Amino acid sequence: MSGGVGGPIRTHETIDRSLCGEPLEVAAGRARVRLETLPVMAADAAGLVHGGFVFGLADHAAMLAVNEPTVVLAAAELRFLAPVRVGESLEAVASVGEAEGRMLPVEVTVRRGETEILSGRLTCVVPRRHVLETG
Repeated sequence: MSGGVGGPIRTHETIDRSLCGEPLEVAAGRARVRLETLPVMAADAAGLVHGGFVFGLADHAAMLAVNEPTVVLAAAELRFLAPVRVGESLEAVASVGEAEGRMLPVEVTVRRGETEILSGRLTCVVPRRHVLETG
């Protein structure tokens, strides 16, 4: 599958991009992903987007920054800084830091224009085989 600027996407190829974001850039150790928030993401009648969708965007960006077929999330330390309304466009930027053993720290920021919505670190692991493989 072709990626955005920079090359092929090697992970999370069948993810629903309408819920987790559309890749804009996938490069070595870096990714940028855009999410248009939808009515199905609303947590209430006021149109507040459930934080899980914002987290999903950040996670998707992190997975694409690592861009290994078996990458999985091991931990997350995030701060939600502002609310999101249905209809708003968000952009996540993720960059992989220096490996700490088998752990890959990925710094992620989600913005709506100039407003920072979420920031923090996701810790990813790239196992030798798919986590659902047995034996």
